Amino acid sequence: MTLGNLTGISALADVESRSISAENPTGEPGQGGRRTEGTGAHAARDLGQGWKVSPSIEIAPGETVTLADIAGSGCITHIWLTTHVDHWRRLVLRAFWDGDAAPAIETPVGDFFCSGWGKFAQVSSLPVAVNPNGGFNCYWEMPFQSQAQLTIENTHDEPVVVYFQVDYWLGAVPDKSAYLHAQWRRSNPLPSKTVHTLLDGVEGPGHYVGTYLAWGVNSTGWWGEGEVKFYLDGDGEFPTICGTGTEDYFGGAWNFDVPHLGGYTEFSTPYLGMPQVIRPDGQYQSQQRFGMYRFHLPDPIRFKERLRVDVQALGWRSGGRYLPLQDDISSTAFFYSGKTSTARPDAPTHDVMEIC
Repeated sequence: MTLGNLTGISALADVESRSISAENPTGEPGQGGRRTEGTGAHAARDLGQGWKVSPSIEIAPGETVTLADIAGSGCITHIWLTTHVDHWRRLVLRAFWDGDAAPAIETPVGDFFCSGWGKFAQVSSLPVAVNPNGGFNCYWEMPFQSQAQLTIENTHDEPVVVYFQVDYWLGAVPDKSAYLHAQWRRSNPLPSKTVHTLLDGVEGPGHYVGTYLAWGVNSTGWWGEGEVKFYLDGDGEFPTICGTGTEDYFGGAWNFDVPHLGGYTEFSTPYLGMPQVIRPDGQYQSQQRFGMYRFHLPDPIRFKERLRVDVQALGWRSGGRYLPLQDDISSTAFFYSGKTSTARPDAPTHDVMEIC
């Protein structure tokens, strides 16, 4: 940890607070609210400079814009962002640390904020909060030694408006601070009798800190018997850490089914939750969809050399036998590493991001 939570919040620190938004795109001291052009210029025409002239940015079709480009050493402590719900999977968020050409974070915006299905659900966890109506917040620590750069790519064929604020401090970063990484993958559909990979090709040292799954069920019946497995360091065919079922990994039990509450029951807690259940409407939305997270904050999974993580998709067939499923599974894996980026030959593309 760099700067902490409530423990130690009273301690003075030799750092400088900064914030980047459309009203202060550089984060420099005394530069907030000085814009004379922007998306709010028409609304502020009677009031002028200092009256919300530039509350947001517009991103052209196919364009990648830089949200923040920070020089020096420091730590991003909070990101707030919102855009129209239609764009949650059309925008790709990337983060680059210390001038590296490859991103350490590369995910659709919605999935980074535990909102993969393009529909609002309240998320009330420690590192991620999603509030009405689509207010995305993250509190992941994002330290850097010489530079931090955040970008957003618009993969849509129309302009997109984005509101955002990036809060950070500048100052000396403690030794052995690792870099935040986030990788997104999708299997749609998952081939029969295979596993969905959450993370692979990662070299240590580091520690795994979170999973978000957007799980679309392509059949009827229960879908969450599959195990989540962590292959650490020298593990080969079999992992060191093997869970007992998908709902167990996310802290639930017995199919998340509370009969007197109507079956599947949403929940959101500091470290784990299933905040979203999208139920069939009997016509176009014929299959159920779920959003689940687990954040390994008090229980990070540490590795020294390498890490691979996957999850099975299992239901039930007659006779009490497991049934391999071919579901639509999207995952975002969060981890810290001493490396600024991780080689990623299977980076997300527009065709697999699209909600369908």
